[in-house]
Amino acid sequence: MHHKTTEHTNNTALDNAANDSESVDATGSERAVLVGLSSPVFQDDQQADEDTLAELESLLETAGGICIAQSLQHRQSPNPRTLIGKGKLAELKELCQAHDIDLVVFDNELSPSQTRNLEKELECRVIDRSVLILDIFAARAQTHEGRLQVELAQYRYTLPRLSGKGTSMSQTGAAQSGGIGIGTRGPGETQLETDRRHIRRHIHQLEAALRRVREIRSRQRIQRQKNEMPTIALIGYTNAGKSSLLNALTNAKVVARDRLFETLDPITRKLPLSDGATALLTDTVGFIHKLPHHLIEAFKATLEELTYADLLLHVIDVSHADWHKQAEVVEKLLEQLGAAETSTFRVYNKIDLANAIPPPNDGMAISVLTGKGLDDLLTHVSKQLNADRRETQFCLPYDRADFLDVLYKDGQVLSITYEDDCIIVKAVCGERLRKQLNNYIK
Repeated sequence: MHHKTTEHTNNTALDNAANDSESVDATGSERAVLVGLSSPVFQDDQQADEDTLAELESLLETAGGICIAQSLQHRQSPNPRTLIGKGKLAELKELCQAHDIDLVVFDNELSPSQTRNLEKELECRVIDRSVLILDIFAARAQTHEGRLQVELAQYRYTLPRLSGKGTSMSQTGAAQSGGIGIGTRGPGETQLETDRRHIRRHIHQLEAALRRVREIRSRQRIQRQKNEMPTIALIGYTNAGKSSLLNALTNAKVVARDRLFETLDPITRKLPLSDGATALLTDTVGFIHKLPHHLIEAFKATLEELTYADLLLHVIDVSHADWHKQAEVVEKLLEQLGAAETSTFRVYNKIDLANAIPPPNDGMAISVLTGKGLDDLLTHVSKQLNADRRETQFCLPYDRADFLDVLYKDGQVLSITYEDDCIIVKAVCGERLRKQLNNYIK
């Protein structure tokens, strides 16, 4: 049982919460209290409420922690020194001491000085939502590119927090010295020297490495365009079912678990379409409310692919009570990434669940689990990708007869006539193929 409070601590509920978690201690899971502040002066991306605290608890569980209690304070304005008020801080300190709390996680972003002041008052580690998400990404990133992106985001987050007595640095270094703790994965104390020039130099090195990754992606993208291979990207809120959909459509056998940020590194597979053509389908990292901006910047090398996709499939979990808000978060992030103009189609997933909310008629309802609607989805995707297809006549020189194979593979050949000087081909094809063979259009 998890305690939730707006102003006063209910000790009975806290005792029960602590008793409920006794079995967890044996596993080594960190015991944490989640704290949020709701204030009319906050913008939406800084506001905390019961829903964001519930999501924060899911993030904590993903990172391997256990929530002992939650505390939400309503206040006219944040305390510049500790974010929460003095009374709430005193309650929180008593709670941490009474229930052997290892970690306090704030749903709101903390300034460096607020983090130091809170740690001094509470005598335990304090992190905010951004650090928790960065920690999950650090644990999940598998590829070289993914690790570069996460490391860059961590350094950018850490740089302005190097002032003061270095409390946060010593905690971060615990991971490399053998210590274990949520929010401690990543750059260690030996790397995070107080010399800011050293940190900035490392950031520049990571940025250069990611620029090289971006150049490689650009070359790969040009090659795909030459091969007339349309691209589709799966986007959506974390845990909406994107990886499961990729598996169902392509037999990709990607690990898909019911937990946040299961997929960090993009995975691309060939997708056979209902008209016999083939597209490339890419699973991307899930979005989330209040995603750290350092992480968005670092992942731009990956996420910029969304701006070049022919079609985005926005996967939405309609069994979630706040799916409207989740969809809005995704769409706002698409705008931030410059992908708002990319053709997007909503795919309402998990309609098989009892608590699923009937979706509107602006997309397609499916269930990856039961397979319902998947054939219709493929048909719609084929039609949308072929919306610009029209009959075109080509005059191919005999020394470029290889383009016949391209037309058969990526178009629909209607007729072939062998003339003295060229091969006359009538075919139905899309805009990309017409551009590729533009010099031979008759």
